Amino acid sequence: MAVKTTLEDIFLTPAQKLSHVAVSFEFFPPKSDEMEQKLWEAITLLAPMAPGFVSVTYGAGGSTRERTHQTVKRMIDETKLKPAAHLTCVNASRDEVDGVARAYWEAGVRHIVALRGDPPQGASAYRPHPEGYQYSSQLVAGLKRIGDFEISVAAFPEKHPDSPSFEADIDYLKQKIDAGATRAITQYFFDVEHYFRYLDRVRKAGITIPIIAGILPVGNFAQVTKFSAMCGASIPAWLSTLFEGLDHEPLKRNSVAVGVATEQCRQLLAHGVDHLHFYTLNRADLTGAICHLLGLRPKNS
Repeated sequence: MAVKTTLEDIFLTPAQKLSHVAVSFEFFPPKSDEMEQKLWEAITLLAPMAPGFVSVTYGAGGSTRERTHQTVKRMIDETKLKPAAHLTCVNASRDEVDGVARAYWEAGVRHIVALRGDPPQGASAYRPHPEGYQYSSQLVAGLKRIGDFEISVAAFPEKHPDSPSFEADIDYLKQKIDAGATRAITQYFFDVEHYFRYLDRVRKAGITIPIIAGILPVGNFAQVTKFSAMCGASIPAWLSTLFEGLDHEPLKRNSVAVGVATEQCRQLLAHGVDHLHFYTLNRADLTGAICHLLGLRPKNS
């Protein structure tokens, strides 16, 4: 009986404890017909979770601008989801960015994820467009001049790699909030202590907006390692050990990915986190399994 009780405590979270927990999902726009089919399969499978919103990314240098717009427009036309379109400062003048924002508003989009953006492919560092928004705080202010958008911005538990210090990084977040941002979504992290230390820092700095925890299920460890080196997210030694030897064993790798992310989410929920944002990489299998293990169920079930 003791073992049974323990398993119930671990795996079956009472529904009332999860009634306040929100989820949201990030997708990226497809680059081919095959990828588009995969995207819409993922959207169809995760939509019953009734996410607070779903975000659609914007490729480096604005390379997927049209596909992002098409994906968001289709979500509005064919689903009940609330899409949030990513918009960046990279490789575009203010007039061009404002034009995209106005097109979103006319299409019915009321939520923008406003980001500085990554350097274009082949560039080693970010350089603002000479006639563009220099930083995301300027982009936020520009969006607010166009329409009463709900605006999410990025937050960095381990600080942005371009920030000279945590203090400077939090000052940049304050500037985005002062410009009109209503929430922040964190870069993914694997050690939950990074998130909680960051949350302590921003609250002590007087920042009160929601700081949503970003969760990345690790479907491809080599890819995540490469990206983490660029975005400043650390890879703990224990995580490397867990994925060791699984490069060519996708079934085992996926099982480990689900287990790791589920435990990470459990720790966050146990300490009062009430919103989880999943970077799905257009894979519903991993994110759906994690939500199921957490006790989060489709709203129509």
